[in-house]
Amino acid sequence: MDLRSQRGLGRVLADLGTLLELLHGDPGRAGPIGGVVIHDPFEEPVLPRYALVLGVGIGAPAELEQLLLTLGGHGAAGLVVRMPVTVSPEVAAAAEESGVALVGLTPGASWAQLAAMLRALLGEGDVGDARAETLGGIPSGDLFALANAIAALIDAPVTIEDLSFRVLAFSGRQDEADASRVETILGRQVPERFSRVIAERGVFRELYGSDRPVLVEPLLLGLDGVDLPRVAVAVRAGDEALGSIWAAVRAPLSPDRTQALADAARLVALHMLRIRAGADVERRLRADLVSTALEGGAGAREALDRLGLADQPVVVLAMAMLGRPDAHRSIAGDADLATERQRLADGLAVHLSAVHPRCAAALVGDVAYGLVPVAPDVDGETRAGRIAADFLDRVGDRARPVIGVGPPAQDAAGLAGARASADRALRVLRAEGGRGRRVARLSDVQVEALVLELRDLVSARGDRPTGPVARLFAYDEQHNTNLVETLRAWLEAFGDVVAASAAVYVHPNTFRYRLRRLTEVGGIDLTDPEARFAAMLQLRVVMPTAPRRQP
Repeated sequence: MDLRSQRGLGRVLADLGTLLELLHGDPGRAGPIGGVVIHDPFEEPVLPRYALVLGVGIGAPAELEQLLLTLGGHGAAGLVVRMPVTVSPEVAAAAEESGVALVGLTPGASWAQLAAMLRALLGEGDVGDARAETLGGIPSGDLFALANAIAALIDAPVTIEDLSFRVLAFSGRQDEADASRVETILGRQVPERFSRVIAERGVFRELYGSDRPVLVEPLLLGLDGVDLPRVAVAVRAGDEALGSIWAAVRAPLSPDRTQALADAARLVALHMLRIRAGADVERRLRADLVSTALEGGAGAREALDRLGLADQPVVVLAMAMLGRPDAHRSIAGDADLATERQRLADGLAVHLSAVHPRCAAALVGDVAYGLVPVAPDVDGETRAGRIAADFLDRVGDRARPVIGVGPPAQDAAGLAGARASADRALRVLRAEGGRGRRVARLSDVQVEALVLELRDLVSARGDRPTGPVARLFAYDEQHNTNLVETLRAWLEAFGDVVAASAAVYVHPNTFRYRLRRLTEVGGIDLTDPEARFAAMLQLRVVMPTAPRRQP
């Protein structure tokens, strides 16, 4: 049986009961949730069947009523809104009429964390068909179900955390724990002040130095909000530590429950290894499918089918990192750069999946490509550009990423051309080195792209400057003058002597003298538009690097 069939709205409410509360409706009316979508009031909704919609910023009863009816027409399973919210009779009637369950998100919880947890719980990242597997009677990789099973064994709410103190999954009954546990669940991360004190008290050293559960008393930590003892056990695969399980208990566990927790840690290790292996396999498979689709060959149609992107226009995004300007080349630096590329590619995949459930993204070489389906009646390039800009605003400038946007490809045969356009726009952005724009369509930078391609042609043929430019270059080399720099500055300033002289840090009269001198030496007629164009083209294409300007 497909595991996704078990993951309806009722399952989501049961596993994420600390964060979500059913306000109105029947969670069992819809089938298995087909995807998680963030509501955009300015875009026509594109929803998979039985979508769970995150209504960010929606709260007024009139807005709720209208949105519920709209989502009902698209077959959505549920709408999540931030509490507190007023469920008026009109809102309740709209929920009944539409068949869309209304769900409340607890105050203080992050929408981004909720989306990440829903994605992990529902397994939206699956590619292709996968046979159901179980480990210890629990569906393979389902850490939420495993956390609930462990909580039932030891009669205490538990969390499963990785080595970075991120909460991978948690059980129900978290309301029985203390304030620190609630804060951890809401942030899906152990607060830094807690993890620091736990490390200073030697708890982690004791935890990862033993294969038995460790009891941590609140008095040992001395932290506000930690009122209940904790029992923790390390999760290992051989000698490698993978994470830990933490239970909030009211009294020390009995020997039987202590042993049950230790046994559970070994089962959790199997599931975590399965998730790691599955993520690696899925990532490689998705990269192969995206690469095959972008090549536009015989297998492109099948690859698009498996990605769920066939029979609709698709826009190609191409993202690359410029890297930090102060980074030193080394083996360690290259490894960090590769890790950062993969992290950004994964972030792009998550961002695109929130925009449209059928988006696909993967790292191919050093470029992360995204495939974004668009409606036939919208400006796909403009919409994809907004999506790309929003993503770059979120990730910041640490890795200095830039994104090129291709035109919509109407079918599999057009994807290769769309990729080439995105690559050309991306190349211009990389050549600019992050100066100014970070997102560009080919139509925005077509001239710059043509200049780069002309440089490639000139370089391949080994062409050198000729005519007046060659004479000026030779004169500068022989007499240590700046006539080429002067001509370049004058052309770039459209003949404005004052602006050009300021650009090369000389007095306007000195610049005028150099200008007269270069016309004599080079034999160039600056009043002739053809001569000006030929000189500018050679300076940009044949000699693209300007001499150093000394202030």
